[in-house]
Amino acid sequence: MKLITAIIKPFKLEDARAALSAAGVSGITVTEVKGFGRQKGHTELYRGAEYVVDFLPKVKIEVAVSDDIADEAIEALERAARTSKIGDGKIFVTSIEQVIRIRTGETDAAAL
Repeated sequence: MKLITAIIKPFKLEDARAALSAAGVSGITVTEVKGFGRQKGHTELYRGAEYVVDFLPKVKIEVAVSDDIADEAIEALERAARTSKIGDGKIFVTSIEQVIRIRTGETDAAAL
């Protein structure tokens, strides 16, 4: 089992959700986050004054999937989130040791 965590631009969220659904992913968790990477934020003009925006708004998507659809889900997410511009984000993939569905007590693949 894999936990796929992606940090993407907010306007790409619906595309990413649709792509993951088409890849067979049944559930996702989405969090609004702020941060920066290599681009280190940007400057904006407001009422004639220039100021630096250090933390950019992003969306964090977390998906737990079985190993057999992990590669397909990663590729779908990558295609959906890409704009080919700086700040597209990152995808992190980590292994999951155990999953337990609280309501039923099901474990591992059955709990996904």
